[in-house]
Amino acid sequence: MPTWTEYIFSKKLGKTPSPGDVVEVVPDLVGFHDLTGYHVLEVLESMGKVEVFDKERVVVAFDHLAPPPTQRAAEIMVYIRKHVKTLGLPHFYDVGGGILHQIILEKYAMPEQVIFAADSHTNTAGALGAFAHGMGATDIAATLKLGKTWVVVPTPFRIDVEGHFPKGVVGKDVALHLLGQFGAEGFNGYSVEVYVKEPKAFPMEDRATVANMSTEMGADALMFVPDEVTVDYLQRERGVTYKPPQLMPGMYAERYTVELNRLEPLVAAPHSVDNVKSVREVEGVEVDQVFIGSCTNGRLSDMEAAARILKRGRVKSRCIAIPASYAVFRKAMELGYIDILTKAGCVVTYGTCGPCLGGHFGVAGPGEVVVSTSNRNFKGRMGHPDSKVYLANPATAAAAALEGKIVDPRPYLS
Repeated sequence: MPTWTEYIFSKKLGKTPSPGDVVEVVPDLVGFHDLTGYHVLEVLESMGKVEVFDKERVVVAFDHLAPPPTQRAAEIMVYIRKHVKTLGLPHFYDVGGGILHQIILEKYAMPEQVIFAADSHTNTAGALGAFAHGMGATDIAATLKLGKTWVVVPTPFRIDVEGHFPKGVVGKDVALHLLGQFGAEGFNGYSVEVYVKEPKAFPMEDRATVANMSTEMGADALMFVPDEVTVDYLQRERGVTYKPPQLMPGMYAERYTVELNRLEPLVAAPHSVDNVKSVREVEGVEVDQVFIGSCTNGRLSDMEAAARILKRGRVKSRCIAIPASYAVFRKAMELGYIDILTKAGCVVTYGTCGPCLGGHFGVAGPGEVVVSTSNRNFKGRMGHPDSKVYLANPATAAAAALEGKIVDPRPYLS
């Protein structure tokens, strides 16, 4: 019987490929944003004509430098808007709409799809069981022009998830655990398939975080094999009925089991995503800035976790909170999370990558320490090369903002 990867490719190709095969694939969705869109369109112009194979399959969002903080960023947006209008692309999200990956997750991605976008964290849609893979701007331009692209079929790797999350542990800690176990680029050439023994123990938003950070693991894709959580999410959020196929698990190159009940809150210490430590090992590190947001942890449950801790008082470190989309922001407002965050002294906006790439809304200065819920902590990633970034889950980040130093978040969640 096929693996989930083989199942998706066999549906596309009419036959089951083997790992290492180079196959021609017609994508279900193609996306780009402001930072990569300029180059995508520039390449299309160099081909003689800016055109796309199917405008209904293209999603564009302004998110990386939104609203534009520089004249050049504004020029790029004007350029992209012109082409979006000329092409008549209906799935365009201007400033404030949201981060591309969150929008695709909320509105477009479906299980069994093949999705490509000009951004490395396209893998996020794997939370729904889509084969989602980031590509360079030139590759995306060619895909838009031709309506197809070429892929090396990855080797399937199976992860089984057992147990339940302990207090203070969420999907971010699973991602950091895997990075600690396998290292950055440890899944290079693999398509990671995750089977959750008790589906309701692993909510969709936590799945999105793990899929998102599989990029840091080097995975070609990370997909949660669809189950009842997938079905419920699509029905509740989209009104879409989906029935997962009944497949016997196929043959995998390797397998690994994550026991949720054995995990604790983790951080990735500077300057590598796989420099993973328990929060207890770094307690007491003084913090200048906290960022709660990004395509990794800017969802509703992340805002809820931050609000649950920050309702205790005002922040001692400056704190930026950025829900990943307008929809998340509106829901967080309705539930009172935004009110709690602003009363605690957080700067709140929405629908932008902001500080994640050192682009906007809180660039780190020399010598500053940042605790971030984003996905990368490379030297200079969030600003000055002499700054230091600790990656953490939203509760850990919020507790650091509250105390002005890294602390174990679990006592604050009682």
